Amino acid sequence: MSKRKKRKVPALRQKFTKGMQKKLVILFMLILLAFVILIGRITYINASEGENYTKIVLDQQQYTSRTIPFKRGDIVDSNGTKLATSERVYNVILDAKVLLSNEKKAETYKQATTEALQTYFGIEAETVLNILEEDPTSRYTILKKGIDYDTAKAYEKAVEGNTDIQGIWLEEDYVRKYPYDTLACDVIGFSVDGNVGAAGLEAYYNSTLNGTDGRKYGYQNTEASTTQTVKEPVNGSTIVTTLDANLQSIVEKHLSAFYEEHRNEATQGGGFKNGAVIMMNPNTGEILAMSSLPIFDLNNPRDLSNYYSEEQIAAMSSEEKLDILNGLWRNFCVSDTYEPGSTIKPFTVATGLEIGKLTGDETYYCGGYLHVGDHDIKCISYDEGGHGYQNLTQVMENSCNVALMEIGLDIGTEEFSKYQHIFGFGEYSGIDLPGDAATSALLYQPDNMGSTDLATNSFGQNFNVTMVQLISGFCSLINGGNYYEPHVVKAIRDENGNVTETIEPVLEKRTISKKTSEMLKSYMHSVVENGSGKYAKVEGYDVGGKTGTAEKLPRGENKNVDSFIGYAPQDNPEIVVYVVIDEPNVPNQARCSNQISQLAADIMKEAFPYLNITKASAE
Repeated sequence: MSKRKKRKVPALRQKFTKGMQKKLVILFMLILLAFVILIGRITYINASEGENYTKIVLDQQQYTSRTIPFKRGDIVDSNGTKLATSERVYNVILDAKVLLSNEKKAETYKQATTEALQTYFGIEAETVLNILEEDPTSRYTILKKGIDYDTAKAYEKAVEGNTDIQGIWLEEDYVRKYPYDTLACDVIGFSVDGNVGAAGLEAYYNSTLNGTDGRKYGYQNTEASTTQTVKEPVNGSTIVTTLDANLQSIVEKHLSAFYEEHRNEATQGGGFKNGAVIMMNPNTGEILAMSSLPIFDLNNPRDLSNYYSEEQIAAMSSEEKLDILNGLWRNFCVSDTYEPGSTIKPFTVATGLEIGKLTGDETYYCGGYLHVGDHDIKCISYDEGGHGYQNLTQVMENSCNVALMEIGLDIGTEEFSKYQHIFGFGEYSGIDLPGDAATSALLYQPDNMGSTDLATNSFGQNFNVTMVQLISGFCSLINGGNYYEPHVVKAIRDENGNVTETIEPVLEKRTISKKTSEMLKSYMHSVVENGSGKYAKVEGYDVGGKTGTAEKLPRGENKNVDSFIGYAPQDNPEIVVYVVIDEPNVPNQARCSNQISQLAADIMKEAFPYLNITKASAE
């Protein structure tokens, strides 16, 4: 069989004719013309009716822009107990424009919405209907504030899926709460609307406690919703204080008991004009407790009903009420000044020892008064004819003014004034609380201090201090001469509990030598064991300290500031307690040191075991 050769068939080629090219060009030109016409039309519409169309589109959309509030940081004690915190609450918000957006269903929406508001929040229907009538385009009206979490969640669960309830949403918010009401009120302070601290730590650490609001925003129409943008809030930091809530409770309990015990039923007066206690760690400057009476409720700081009748409050002018409130909120321990009296005597003796005017072997004679300048300045023993001959230990035991005046005159104005400032008097204390009093103008300077001024200053009259100044300086007298800056906060934590800042004790300076410190402690231990502070003894503990009585201006009116400052244990002091009672309600205020010492002892008896203070050795 013969084989045939296969022939190759050439592929057919279609020619792109000139006619086809013309048609394609015409089509392209027609499309281009259509685009030009469309763009021109859009430009015309935008120029002539663009604003109207924009309004129509936006009316069909709901723009949401909501603030997400930050949570203000807590204030806690050294053990983590919350002294101030912020609890989540909700505000009921009405968006009138949304509720009225559908004309056909407006009445249905009104009825369902007002019924729900009445049922769950007690909001009257008339209130809502008035707003809808007077301001139908309003987007944000607060109907009610401070709805608690449980009520809010019950409402949300009940109305879930109910499309007839419109224009209502719950805005997250926080309200400041103080779990212990009055505890440490002067120290903690309070905040007002807008997270603004108004007193105490709330004011001093306001920026630390505050955070930054977040925001939720986006557009949402009736057909579908866009994914909203959320910027989360940054919550405030927590401040960890040096306070101990248990010690604070002990201090306030005994201070209140003294106030009630010395109440004058005839005049309805309390036990004193002002009363205050500070408890401090002498080796760090940490304030463990700080309280002054009268007190106020942190959850209702403007309430005066505990001190005034309804009739008295109603009769007050706005200015009078504000003055009373400012006095109530004022922290006596930090902001008030007074003449310290005999609690200054250890400082005078310390100055004499430091500059070599005293050796510890001196003997003084007290005949009941000392003639200085043109004055006969009396000792507390004037009516008894004086203390007679006494050494330095007895001088401190008896709190002899005559001996202290002689020591002061030996020291001289230059050195006396210099050491006043070394001990912190006339200086800002540096404590981290508002209202730290400036007292430089309340001290004499060497160029204007006469002999009489020097004599009276030496035993604590004729110049002013604050409580926090005196206790800070006193701590340096008993801890070997180390002056620590007083402070109330020891750490800052973020919202997750991480420590972001640790506030270490600040050793500012050395005031006296360790030798002088040991001598002073021996004198003050004898004051409690054998002298004017014997009512401050606490069984099982070695306590040292000094009483103080200062006559207030004008002199001779039986108005005094009485005090006691004490420490324990004797060898290595771990705690200092300072009690000040301004105008105690007793017949003779100048003879009130026994009661003040007893008040200090009552506080120490309860505080020492709790703090596990070292007991006296059994010898």
